[in-house]
Amino acid sequence: MGERLKAFIRKDGHRVETFVDPSAALSRLEEKDFDIVISDIRMGEIDASSDAEGVSESRRTKVIMITGYATLELAGVVDKGAFDFIAKPFKLKEIRQTIEKAAESLEKSGLRKAKEAAAG
Repeated sequence: MGERLKAFIRKDGHRVETFVDPSAALSRLEEKDFDIVISDIRMGEIDASSDAEGVSESRRTKVIMITGYATLELAGVVDKGAFDFIAKPFKLKEIRQTIEKAAESLEKSGLRKAKEAAAG
C-alpha cells in the first residue's frame, strides 16, 4: 500500500518517504521532521495509535491514521494526537482531501515548510 500511496502523493508534488518496517519508520521520525505522516494503526507488533501522540506533540507533524478497524478505537486515535483518520477500504481521493486539510492546518498555523509527507 505504501508504494501505491507514494506514487499517488508524489503526483500532487509532495516529497514522500515510505517504510515497510515500522521500526525503520519510527527511527526516521526521530531523525527528521515531516509535515504529514500517514500510518496504518496496526503495523505488526507496533501500535501506531500510541506513536501518533508522541509524533504530533513533539513536532509540527500532522498524523493521518489508516485503519481497517472502523470502531471506537478511532475516537481514541484522534484523542491521542492524530489529525484525522481514514477507514479502509478508502478511495485515493479521500487521502488527497485529508492531506490537503492537514496541509491547510499547517499553513494556518505557520508550521508548513515544504510539501513533504511520510507514508508507511
